[in-house]
Amino acid sequence: MKRKHLFWIIPSAVIGAVLLFVVLLFLFLTIVEYRPKAVEDVAFTSKNEMLIPGKSYSIMSWNIGYSGLGKNEDFFMDGGKTSLPKSKENVEQYYKGIKSTIGTHYSDILFIQEIDTKSKRSYKINQFEGINKLTGKGGAFAYNYKCLFVPIPFPPMGLIGSGVSIHTSFETTSAQRRALPVPFKWPIRVANLKRCMLVTRIPVYENGGDSGRELVLVNFHLEAYDSGEGKIAQTKMLKDFIDSEYAKGNYVIAGGDFNQKFPGSEAFPVIAPDGWIPGQLDADMLSPGWSFVYDDSKPTCRSLEAPYNDENAKAHNWQYYVIDGFIISPNIEMLSMNVIDEDFQNADHNPVYMNFQLK
Repeated sequence: MKRKHLFWIIPSAVIGAVLLFVVLLFLFLTIVEYRPKAVEDVAFTSKNEMLIPGKSYSIMSWNIGYSGLGKNEDFFMDGGKTSLPKSKENVEQYYKGIKSTIGTHYSDILFIQEIDTKSKRSYKINQFEGINKLTGKGGAFAYNYKCLFVPIPFPPMGLIGSGVSIHTSFETTSAQRRALPVPFKWPIRVANLKRCMLVTRIPVYENGGDSGRELVLVNFHLEAYDSGEGKIAQTKMLKDFIDSEYAKGNYVIAGGDFNQKFPGSEAFPVIAPDGWIPGQLDADMLSPGWSFVYDDSKPTCRSLEAPYNDENAKAHNWQYYVIDGFIISPNIEMLSMNVIDEDFQNADHNPVYMNFQLK
């Protein structure tokens, strides 16, 4: 009789212990959850170069995938098998390659998405500090993802500190983190991304003096793994904000990783409906005179269903996307736009590069 009771008691105790651990873990994550305000000032450094209408300038935007999504990697949320890079050596190799590309392709303004400051997945390398030092520019950073412990999948992703950054040699007067809507509910929300717009302001000079107008830079990484409502709500907030800035007489460049296809682009159609599918930007979302700026002659992103060095996978019509680019206000002229083809060796995105001038 005692053995019979023992047969049920031991499994019940194990199950109970596991459930208690899960409850305590989510209680802890709820208590320490990152809860940013709707608008927060963030630290920034500034250089003193003046921005002048009529001159040609350049801007590059790149989702660097925290130096953990290069050619040897896949990712479980895209249909792959892993959640962490295969080795520290891989991360260091990708990071070195990313910095080489940034150093080779000079830009007056640099937008970075998925840049880590202190994460298990990138071996706690402060990538913002390293890239800012490399460029020699002023910089600002805002968190998009901040969690003491991400418990999924297995092995768990653990500590994550990651976000978006802007680097420029132009005089910068402010930097703000502006929260975007979060589509996830508790408990998924507690260990998930809290996406944002990083907004910095550059005074515009004319005839040797401050014109009273600003170039407003907006860097973002919109929702990826939601059912669609998150992308829509975040894109609407982005539109409302940039419209309000243009109404003040300012110039606006908003850009980054839209995780959505651009209106009118038919390049790289979805061929793997069971994999990750991007959203679709509305052709009528922009106010008159505004423009989407993108280059779809080459892909800006590749699927992470398998490592990119997997020749068997590459032989089967690899899934590519064009989801990285810019929105510019009517008082900005796009001079050229292109994708810098790095063949996804060091990140799952290619950088995009625009030349422009203020009218």
